[in-house]
Amino acid sequence: MTFHGTTILAVIKNRKLALAGDGQVTLGHQIIKTNAKKIRRLFNNKVLGGFAGQTADALTLFERFEAKLEAASGNLKKAAVELAKDWRMDRALRRLEAMLLVGDNEQILIISGQGDVLEPDEPIAAIGSGAAMAMAAAKALFRHTELPSDEIVKSAMSIAAEHCIYTNAKLSLEVL
Repeated sequence: MTFHGTTILAVIKNRKLALAGDGQVTLGHQIIKTNAKKIRRLFNNKVLGGFAGQTADALTLFERFEAKLEAASGNLKKAAVELAKDWRMDRALRRLEAMLLVGDNEQILIISGQGDVLEPDEPIAAIGSGAAMAMAAAKALFRHTELPSDEIVKSAMSIAAEHCIYTNAKLSLEVL
């Protein structure tokens, strides 16, 4: 059995990034923890990041990503590409089972272990079990309301929690 069950959602609106993660951690069919914190502030509070996947693997990736951010003087895209290259090429890193969603006030990126650095078409991105539900709700709210990014994220995550059994409504939310 493996630990899984996460939804991470990020939205930028009016140059304000809101990033939230649910708190649920499951092992098989059992909820192990309901208030885990899967998001964090990086690079002197100028970048937010969240993870889906194995916790120890994600924490390792956060450390490496933060080092890449420092080396790139905070250039988010450059740091993400460098991490993705290392992740793809390094034998030990290739075995890590996690994804990162990172962003600042201008862009959101998804970094995967396959060497992908994905920038969404709209300033909305999600990863994890409830990603599709959270993203659909966020896109509808983004396109059809005047809500700020943090309210969009809270509402969309609440909707995802109603539909995804691996997502709960105990959110960690950070705003830049």
